[in-house]
Order: sequence, then structure tokens, then C-alpha cells
Amino acid sequence: MKMHTVSLSRRGFLGGAVAAAAAVTLPKDAFAAACCAKPNSKFNGVQIGTITYSYRGLPQSAEQVLGYLVEDCLSGVELMGGTADSFIGRPNINAKDPDANKKWMEFLEKPAFAEKCAALRKLYNDAGVDIHIVKYGDIGANNMLEGQMEYYFRVAKAVGAKGITREIDENAAKVLGPIADKHQIYIGFHNHTQINAKTYDGPILSYGKYLAINLDIGHYVAANEDCPIEIVEKYHDRILSLHLKDRTRKANKAQNLAFGKGDTPIAGVLQLMRKKGYTFPADIELEYKIPEGSSQIKEIATCVQFCKQALS
Repeated sequence: MKMHTVSLSRRGFLGGAVAAAAAVTLPKDAFAAACCAKPNSKFNGVQIGTITYSYRGLPQSAEQVLGYLVEDCLSGVELMGGTADSFIGRPNINAKDPDANKKWMEFLEKPAFAEKCAALRKLYNDAGVDIHIVKYGDIGANNMLEGQMEYYFRVAKAVGAKGITREIDENAAKVLGPIADKHQIYIGFHNHTQINAKTYDGPILSYGKYLAINLDIGHYVAANEDCPIEIVEKYHDRILSLHLKDRTRKANKAQNLAFGKGDTPIAGVLQLMRKKGYTFPADIELEYKIPEGSSQIKEIATCVQFCKQALS
């Protein structure tokens, strides 16, 4: 495949990035006012968000995570399941308990479960943030209780998410396909470097209409020599979301670098989404080393500015 050369000038980007980094040093209220009345990170039809794994190392309550998102002016999020679970009050049910499935279903029928899910959705939506995905990385794992999987699907639906993400696993796909179709909640398979251009030509997506792709374009570049722009275009109708990170190719040590410094055509992918009208979100996943004196919040704001300029 021919490598696309669409890119965003690093020099042209830096002016906006510096402004964004300066903005996040303002008092919280001043930053929110400078950003907008409510977060809005949909740029020319392309929804930019982040996976809250990007804020790892910071306190992870639902309220605290929401604060980071608002500070970064992000209006969409892939929420890590643990944050949702803590807010909802997920029960600690021993999988070896012969009554475990019964206990899960009893919990799901309690009014408090529905009330907590509704409260989590309202908390985020009132602040201008949509929870478009929940990350439950173990969903469909070997011998997982039906009740636990039911909990995951019901949480996702109740908070307004379109799907749940987990790692690529064909055995999990066989289990989850019919359940995902029943709930009409997508399962997005996330890749690391085990992916190539033919991964999804195999049977993994054939086990259900609601099986989909959570394509990490940075990991793709680190593992392959072809261009992820062509992969996005090829599978656009099965993509649940993208993960954005800038990695170099193997020849350049497959490093994680700041946006615009690696080999990943982030700008080109976003411009394809704008041109084609693709509606799946593109979520920043911050994995490069935080520069001295910066923070996750500042770096994500810089990444958002990069994406905004690429889509302007």
C-alpha cells in the first residue's frame, strides 16, 4: 500500500499548542470560561475524546475524572470501567459461589442500580460530556459468569454508551456476539501490535452484528509498514472508535512520542474522517512520557489542540 503523506506541520501546530498549554495553567473557572460554557471537542463533525486511562496516576472517582475532562474541554469519553463501578457500587461477588449468577441478577434488579447508572449519566451529560464507550477489558473472558457480563452490558446502556471495549480475542467474540446483538451494544476489539491489514478479514467480526473495531492507529504503525489511513477507510463501517497516539515505526524503535513527532498520520486520519463524514469518535490515549513541568491534563489539552488544528 502507498503511504499517505497528509500531515500537520509541527511548526504551525506549536503556536496553538503553546496557547493551549498556557490556558490550562489558569484557575479552573477562568479556563472553563475561556474554553466554552460547556466542553465541545467536536471539530468539523469529528468527535475528539479521550480514554480516561490517559489520566492514570491521578485520582479516579467519577467526579474527579469529569473535572479533568472539563478542564481539557473534552465532550466525549471512553470511561474506564473501574471509575463507573466505584460510582455505581459494583458488588463483590465471588465467581465460585454457586449462587453467584443469582446474586448478580438480584443486584441488577435493585432500584439503586438503575438510579446510580442514571445519576452517572446525568452527572456527565449535565457537564457537557457524553460517555460514548465504557472500557471493560475482561468482558467475555474464559468462564466469566453470565451475570457479570449482563452487568457490563446494562451499565454501558444505562450510561448512554454505544459500546464496550476489550482486547482482540476470537474466543471472546464467539461468546459476546449473540449477547451484544441482544443488547444492541457494540463490542469494540482493541489492538496492540498484534494487528495487521488482514486481521479483520478473518472470522472475528462474523459472530455478531454488534462486534466492531476499536482501532489504535499508533500501535498499528508500530507494527506495520502500510498506512492506517487505508485501514480506517477499509473498515469504517465496523469501527466503533479510534485510539490516537503517535508512535514511530519499528525502524525508529516503535516509540511513543508527542503528537506530530512520530510516524503516525494522526492528522491524515482525522482529515479522512472529516472528508468522509465518519461519525465514530477518535479518542486520545496519552502514553508518551510527560515532559518535566507538565502534566497529563496539560498534555491532553495540547493533543486536543493538535486535533482541532488538523480538522480546521
